[in-house]
Amino acid sequence: MAFPSALVSTELDAVNQILGAVGQAPVTTLTNTNPDVAITYDTLLEVNREVQAEGWGFNTETEYPFTPDGNGQIVIPSNVLSIDLSDIYENKGREVVRRSGKLYDKISHSFSWSDYDTVKCDVVWLFDFVDLPLPVRDYIVARAAVMASTKIVGDSTLYQMLQQKEALTRANLMEYDCNQGDYSYFGFPRGDNYYSSYQPFRTLAR
Repeated sequence: MAFPSALVSTELDAVNQILGAVGQAPVTTLTNTNPDVAITYDTLLEVNREVQAEGWGFNTETEYPFTPDGNGQIVIPSNVLSIDLSDIYENKGREVVRRSGKLYDKISHSFSWSDYDTVKCDVVWLFDFVDLPLPVRDYIVARAAVMASTKIVGDSTLYQMLQQKEALTRANLMEYDCNQGDYSYFGFPRGDNYYSSYQPFRTLAR
């Protein structure tokens, strides 16, 4: 069974949604020389990075292993938005930052990780727009439309209307992330929390 193509949102679809929200005509390609199209596309890319940089359940991984290269250094992939050592025993006595595209230890003042087979880090990844969950894409488009309206139109009434849409999609994204993240106020590390909290509907269903 084929899935409806409407569920697949491309960057072109997103740009056209933003253009429609600010009262502009849709386009058939992102290489259009129209300055409004260029502004809209740049805004979409900017908001995409900003939203993903917050770190959500879909793009955050804990204890992700990185292997040192032949020089004993760890080159950070270009799609890593933020990286930090995982809070585990093996990483004690290390404090890292991103420097020159590599993982740098401020304690030993060195790029060398030759003593490690792998280094486990907590990472926030940057994914392509088409690979994002639907609630994330919806929020990015809504937020980009708000920003584009100030750059292209400058209408305060339109700005307020688009802000309401942004708030709604943000709420939907928060609900999606809470459901997907399986978060707990007990604070157990991910993968170690097997506690099931009280759920009233299970009692009422008896």
